[in-house]
Amino acid sequence: MPAHDVLIIGAGLAGQRAALAAAGAGATVAIMSKVHPVRSHSNAAAGGINAALNPDDSWESHAFDTVKGSDYLGDQDAIEIMCREAPGEVLWLEHQGVTFHRASDGRLGTRAFGGASAARTYYVADITGQALLHVLYEQLMKNHETVDRYEEWFVTAIVQDDEGECCGAIARNIRDGSMELFAAKSVILASGGAGQCFKPTTNALICTGDGIAQAYRVGAPLMDMEMIQYHPTTLAGNGILITEGARGEGAHLYNAQGDRFMERYAPNKLELASRDVVSRSEQTEINEGRGFPDGTVALDITKVPRKRTLEALREIVNIGRDFAGVDITREPIHIKPGCHYIMGGVKTDVWGATTIPGLYAAGEVACVSVHGGNRLGANSLLDTLIFGRRAGEHAAERGSGMSMPAPRETQLADEQRMIDEIVGREPGTGRRISEIKDELGEMMNEKCAVFRDREGLTQAHETIRRLKEEASVAAIDDRGTVFNQDVLGAIELGYMLDCAECIVVAALERKESRGAQFRLDFPQRNDDEWLKHIDLSMDGGGGPVVSYSPVTITKWAPQERTY
Repeated sequence: MPAHDVLIIGAGLAGQRAALAAAGAGATVAIMSKVHPVRSHSNAAAGGINAALNPDDSWESHAFDTVKGSDYLGDQDAIEIMCREAPGEVLWLEHQGVTFHRASDGRLGTRAFGGASAARTYYVADITGQALLHVLYEQLMKNHETVDRYEEWFVTAIVQDDEGECCGAIARNIRDGSMELFAAKSVILASGGAGQCFKPTTNALICTGDGIAQAYRVGAPLMDMEMIQYHPTTLAGNGILITEGARGEGAHLYNAQGDRFMERYAPNKLELASRDVVSRSEQTEINEGRGFPDGTVALDITKVPRKRTLEALREIVNIGRDFAGVDITREPIHIKPGCHYIMGGVKTDVWGATTIPGLYAAGEVACVSVHGGNRLGANSLLDTLIFGRRAGEHAAERGSGMSMPAPRETQLADEQRMIDEIVGREPGTGRRISEIKDELGEMMNEKCAVFRDREGLTQAHETIRRLKEEASVAAIDDRGTVFNQDVLGAIELGYMLDCAECIVVAALERKESRGAQFRLDFPQRNDDEWLKHIDLSMDGGGGPVVSYSPVTITKWAPQERTY
């Protein structure tokens, strides 16, 4: 049985940063991922990472922008930590080898991003996430003697001892189908978000809510699950992301009548208002008939000098050409709001610890609530790195004073039986896994998107419960052991259905409009009743149980949010 002080599940930026921090603190570390680490979804982060590094900026200004962006649902103690530690983290990255853009004077250069009062986004063209991910993976390779890598292993369950403490995980080797029980003093979930619950989405196919559902199933509360960010600029039909960096460089939004409509909705910030504001503005234009016939509005990047576009936005030049047949340097491209990010996740403290001893979470899988009701662009990379590092440090310190736990071998047999049951279903039984997933995604995108109401959310919940029943008997085609993606897809579908149910239940519960949650039947923010987090826990085999926790306010009392 492999045994490590710290087992990290997920090898994107949060997981790799946690691994480096834990190893640096002297712990024995294993990092596990269902894909090769440099194929993690952190690759998709294009625009940059926020930090108040310039002398005329301050962490307090960054923190206030984040609090305001969160629609005052973010926990201000966590936000303060993130913004205080941001400058040091960006400098650490630069010293590790990240080739950030530099201004003409040789200093690190910035671009403007939505919801920010200063240009504090540091970037590598429009491939910032990819640049960071490869540099951190180089550091993992450098630390190969202290960090064991389990690449292409799929976690099926978190393991607990008789006292309920987390003591490891069970995983399947995708290459040959073998199952293994990994013992650990602490487990850090860093397995990303749940965007595949929606269709289309900007998220990679691997973003199926694994860690969120795994933690939920062993009793860890989830928080802020109703808060799903719709990015303002995605391609219709396929959901491919057009980075916010385009608007940061000066691109404009127009409706089909040629109006720069953000002048009506956010006269001060225009296209650089917060993402929820811009997405709602676009969707309102489309719903009221001022969009194009394909249900979109136009993003005009020709306002940016062509030389600058080719230098700083080269990836979306390729995306426009390859997926929309548009040369964005010469004509506008049609976009619409699309599912992008989940602000909620596994509830943690500021060290990434959950309510289950020994279980941590960091990155998009987690909810320390630095994003609250709406995440500012370029704060996600910062979140993954700051709280990935802190979780790694805390987990290493926790393990230094304890002996290695001994997980029960019976749990491994239980997981093998679960997989055998899926593989053993009669061919042709029920619907295909892919059909159920498609129905789930399309329904969530219709009923739980930019605008919501009680009727649609109630219908969504009924659909999810039906799909859960159908998924429990759906047969698969591949009965082999080598790279059997069918069996993994069946397990991932279960994770997505759990996450989707929690999203819908929380959205029904929050009877107000705040951040990404806009209820047509409750269109106003209601601080008197709803300035609080919605927490969800599993009730045995039943549905989510709702409870509440207070929002931590340190310096900034809620006020009207305008841009």
